[in-house]
Amino acid sequence: MLAPAQLPTPLVNCPDEALARVGVELRLKRDDLAHPLVPGNKWRKLTPNLEAAAERGETRLLTFGGAYSTHLRATAVAAGALGLESVGLVRGEELARAPRNWSLRAAEAAGMELVFLPRAEYREAAGRCGTDPVVAAGLQRRFGPCLVLPEGGSNALAARGAAAVAAELTDLGERDVVCCPVGTGGTLAGIAAGLPPGARALGVAVLRGGAGYLEDEVTRLHREAYGREFGDWRIDHDHHGGGYGRVPAALEEFAAGFERRHGVALERRYVAKLLSALYGLAAAGAFPPGTRLTAVVTGLPDPVEGP
Repeated sequence: MLAPAQLPTPLVNCPDEALARVGVELRLKRDDLAHPLVPGNKWRKLTPNLEAAAERGETRLLTFGGAYSTHLRATAVAAGALGLESVGLVRGEELARAPRNWSLRAAEAAGMELVFLPRAEYREAAGRCGTDPVVAAGLQRRFGPCLVLPEGGSNALAARGAAAVAAELTDLGERDVVCCPVGTGGTLAGIAAGLPPGARALGVAVLRGGAGYLEDEVTRLHREAYGREFGDWRIDHDHHGGGYGRVPAALEEFAAGFERRHGVALERRYVAKLLSALYGLAAAGAFPPGTRLTAVVTGLPDPVEGP
């Protein structure tokens, strides 16, 4: 059995001189502490989908991810704990011939079958599995009956699960901006839908070239999950660090400095980009004095591998 998550997750003030100079407050919503194996937004997005799988009598989950996908690892662990089979379609057929990295090893150790796809085939399957019945039917024929979860686990159920983040923030008002990194849009969609009047959501895209596409995805999730659109959110596309998975030297320097000042270890590909963006935006005057930023820490840092 999978141990329950520790909810609500802690909310901690994070005073910082650089932000105080421009009249901005920062606090951290420590969703990285929700669960050691299914951390942060993965727990919130997976739980309603796993409940749906149980209700439908599904015995196998199929989903998508890259070489270091937290979603693949989390799905493998959660499925294994519930006695479900899991299949992970991995971006990049060349990875099948390479030594497994720590992330893929962890997914396999939890019982997930990994299938490595050419990148074009991966984009077709991952991008259309939730909206194209032909693609979904093809996956069922190839891999057998299964519940197909989209890349990042972002679907209508996941958005509703992520809305609990906003529900746990009971003191939000007009000065508040709740912020999260954006990979596939599910967490931002849920947070925006769960905000009280006056509060706003800001997503920071961690991939390059997502302008327009990510906005469309969040809007689609709102329609599917809630039957309406929300106008209290936006996505920043200027702090992706060069693309998905990229951690340039300046971002590494920022993350290391933040860790020294605040004693919070940062996951680099999502969380560090989020916080770096907030500091940059604040310095540029993007937030009026008196703004309170709540940054959702969505995941755990990568482990340090031995030699």
